[in-house]
Amino acid sequence: MGAADMLSIEAAAAELKSAALGGGTIAPLRERLAGVSGETAYAVQDINTRAWLAEGRRLVGRKIGLTSLAVQAQLGVDQPDFGMLFADMAVGDGEAVALSRLIQPKVEAEVALVIGRDLTHERHTYADIIGATEYALPAIEIVDSRIANWNIKFVDTVADNASSGLFVLGGRPVRLHDIDLTACAMRMKRGEAVVSQGNGRACLGSPLNAAIWLADTMVRCGRPLLAGDIVLTGALGPMVAVTEPSRYDVSIDGLGTVSALFA
Repeated sequence: MGAADMLSIEAAAAELKSAALGGGTIAPLRERLAGVSGETAYAVQDINTRAWLAEGRRLVGRKIGLTSLAVQAQLGVDQPDFGMLFADMAVGDGEAVALSRLIQPKVEAEVALVIGRDLTHERHTYADIIGATEYALPAIEIVDSRIANWNIKFVDTVADNASSGLFVLGGRPVRLHDIDLTACAMRMKRGEAVVSQGNGRACLGSPLNAAIWLADTMVRCGRPLLAGDIVLTGALGPMVAVTEPSRYDVSIDGLGTVSALFA
């Protein structure tokens, strides 16, 4: 592909948005995007973020991806990434989700933090994050990809809003002083079978490490975390592909349970 055939960031954003609206997929962007880099990928994401906001979608938080060192190594990066959470991506605990609403979904269990105070410092500490967190919840992120066959590298997933889809929050808030986010064990079941398990250490050593990274990064990006924002801090265990109608039940020690149902 010659330079004249390379996609602009605007064209790449338009391809992704069209795929999201039409329920289809596109070819990977990393070999087609002019000036391919993390900065370029975030510029693509930002174009669609601004477009969605202009069309009336409500921004309610962020998701952190690539918090597993093994996945970072697989994609050839040494840092997490982030994407936007909109209100229409939220699904109730145990609420049925039509598989036709998604393209190639996978599920992963996470700790969600709900922020109670703006995080606007250039560098944040554990104390800042703990003090600003109103409560934690168990969560299931339903990740999805507009890139065909999940054939992604860092640029592809970042441009595609960090491979976001939907998310489910549990309904019982827990204060941080009542839970050890680092040691908390997670189990995900499909029926009686355990399909994923892990603990808080799988998420950059602690979900709080991920939250600090995100808070600092969002200040640099000019879109700081604000009171009321939801933060999905990253997977506590391997993600699981959803290929048929099924129910996934997650339990996280100290946080309780949350379920995702696919109809």
